[in-house]
Amino acid sequence: MSDPTLIIFALLAIFVIWKLRTVLGTRTGHERPPYNPFSRAPEQDKNSASADKDSNVIRMPLSEPAKTLPFEERTEESHPWLAFTARGSKVWLGFETIARTEKLFSPAMFIDGAKSAYEMIVLAFATGDKPTLKNLLGSDVFDSFSKAIDQRAAAGHVTETTFVSIDKALFEDVAVRASLAQITIQFSSKLITVAKDQSGSIIDGHPEKIVDMIDIWTFSRDLGSRNPNWILVATDSGH
Repeated sequence: MSDPTLIIFALLAIFVIWKLRTVLGTRTGHERPPYNPFSRAPEQDKNSASADKDSNVIRMPLSEPAKTLPFEERTEESHPWLAFTARGSKVWLGFETIARTEKLFSPAMFIDGAKSAYEMIVLAFATGDKPTLKNLLGSDVFDSFSKAIDQRAAAGHVTETTFVSIDKALFEDVAVRASLAQITIQFSSKLITVAKDQSGSIIDGHPEKIVDMIDIWTFSRDLGSRNPNWILVATDSGH
């Protein structure tokens, strides 16, 4: 005679299995994996990886992919670069070369990033913030800036700079040699800057006088690099 206890457990097991199937359903081999709230969708990961590779950041903001239609097929509306340079100019051809490797390259977004970098670098130099400069400058420019900061500190001088505005930022040159791209921007800005000695006396500038500045800066980046940052590799003043 069967043990009544075993029969009861068997019936309970059957009931539990039936209940689980009605609630969870059966696996067919085509189920989606469990949702992980801390992971991104595959398409997001793909786009993110592409953005890390192709964006122009100093860190330059991401942009819509540049138009890559042949010249003869483009219309005025399909040219995101006409607002920045003439068709067929050296700058234009430089954009074309960069866009073949950097699919997300956008002059508009580059200018926005360059303006941010310009202000950040000028203010970091004024305050002697070498760590910030180190991340934004090429080695030669950083050595030059660092030396000037050290000389200023040794003399006991302090520089105070206030940004008023960046009035213009224009593409002056775009060059690509092998995989190395260099973009030269002319900045027209307004600053208030004053230098003081150890006693606090003004030795240069004026705390209320706005000065018009023209700076010509060249940014560089190895196209296709996983590092999306452009760095400042040359500076000059406008004439």
